[in-house]
Amino acid sequence: MRLSILTAALQELTPRDRRDADPDLAIEEWLEFARQLGCPNIELSAALHPTQSDVPAAALLDPVANTLDLRQPFSAARAARVRRAMQSTGVGLSDLAYFDNMLAADESVRAKKHELMLRVFDAAVLLGTDAVTGFVGRNPLLAMDANLMMFEEVFVPLLEQAKARGLTFRVEQCPMPGWNITDTWHNNIAYAPGPWIALHRICERHGVGEQFRIHYDPSHAILMGQDSRSVFQYLKDTGYDFLIGGFHVKGQVIDSRGISAWGYGGQTMQRGDWHGDTPSADPAEQQNAWKKQTVFCEHELPGTARHDPLAYLQNRSVDWLDHQLAARELLRIDPQKTFLVVEHEYPKARVQDKARLAPILAGSLAFTRAIDEAAAAMYALQHEVLAAQGIPVQGIGRQEYRS
Repeated sequence: MRLSILTAALQELTPRDRRDADPDLAIEEWLEFARQLGCPNIELSAALHPTQSDVPAAALLDPVANTLDLRQPFSAARAARVRRAMQSTGVGLSDLAYFDNMLAADESVRAKKHELMLRVFDAAVLLGTDAVTGFVGRNPLLAMDANLMMFEEVFVPLLEQAKARGLTFRVEQCPMPGWNITDTWHNNIAYAPGPWIALHRICERHGVGEQFRIHYDPSHAILMGQDSRSVFQYLKDTGYDFLIGGFHVKGQVIDSRGISAWGYGGQTMQRGDWHGDTPSADPAEQQNAWKKQTVFCEHELPGTARHDPLAYLQNRSVDWLDHQLAARELLRIDPQKTFLVVEHEYPKARVQDKARLAPILAGSLAFTRAIDEAAAAMYALQHEVLAAQGIPVQGIGRQEYRS
C-alpha cells in the first residue's frame, strides 16, 4: 500500500510566529521533513487557527495542526508554491485532513466549521488530490436518531459540494468520548459499521453515496472492543465492503487494570471536569473529560507496543499483520492505490522536538512499510501462488466473530 504520514505528528515543526507570517512555510518544511524521514507522502492537516477555534488547545487530548493555514482561502499562487515544494522534495500528497464537529449544536459555530471545510475542499482541488478526511461529529443536545436527521440536513450538502469538486469525503470513526464534558460516549455518529451503513443509505438517497467513504483507524475498533477482521467481515457480509477507502495506521493498547476499575465506559465520575453540579470553565480541567477513554487505554504509534499475541486475540492491541491481511482478504480495495497514513498520538512520544521525534517517526514508518510488505507477500503466496496450483493453505488462522 502507499505510505503517508499525518502532519499533526509534529505540530510545531515550524514555529507559530514564522508560519503565521508566512502560511505556506509550514507545508514546505513538512514536505522536507517527510523527505528526511523517507516517507513518500503526507496527509496535510488543516484546522481552525488557534485564534479562531471554539475549543481551546488546553482542552484537547490530541492537539490538531493547521499545517494548511486557511485563514485566507487557498489560491492558485499558493498551490503553485506548494507544488514546487512537492516536486523538489519528491514527496506527494495522500489527502487533506480536517477533523472537527460538523454537527455542532451552535449554528454560528457550525457555519464557521463548514466554511473552513469548503476551503479545504477547494485546496484539495488546487493541490490535485481527490480526497478529504475528517469527522461527521454529533450534536450532543440531540438523540442519535435525531442526529441522523441532522446529518441529512446539514452534512449531505457538504457532500454535494464535494461531489461538485470531484472529491471523496473519508470519515474517520473515532467515537470521540471526551470531546465534551457531558457523559455522552459517542460524539461522532460515524463510529462503527452499523452507523456507516445507515449514513451511507442516507447519502445514496441524495445521490452522494460515492462521496461518503470511511478512513478506517484500528485504534478506535480496539477502543470499542472490536477487531478489524470482524469489522471487515461484517462489511463484506452486508455488501458494504467497498466503504473503506483509506487507513490511519494507529494502534490502541488496552490497560486491563483500567478495565477492571471502570469498564469500557471509562471514568464516569470525579474526573475533574465538573465541580459538583457545575461544569468547569477551565479548559485544562475540561480535558479531564477524556478520562472516559484514557483511564483504560493508550494510543500506540505503530511499532511502539510490545509484540503481544494474547492481547491480539483478546482485542486489547492491534494485530498489524492480520490487519493488513484482513484488508486484502475481505475489503474491495486496490492495495496499490490505497494509502496507509501513520498517525502519531502515543502520548509519551509526542515530543515537539524535531531531533528527538525524527528517529521515532522513521522507525514507525519502517515498521509500517515492512508489516504491509509481509502481509502482501503472505497474501500473494496463499491466495495466488498456492491457489493457482490447487495447494491448500495450512492451518486455521484468526477467525472473525470468534472470542
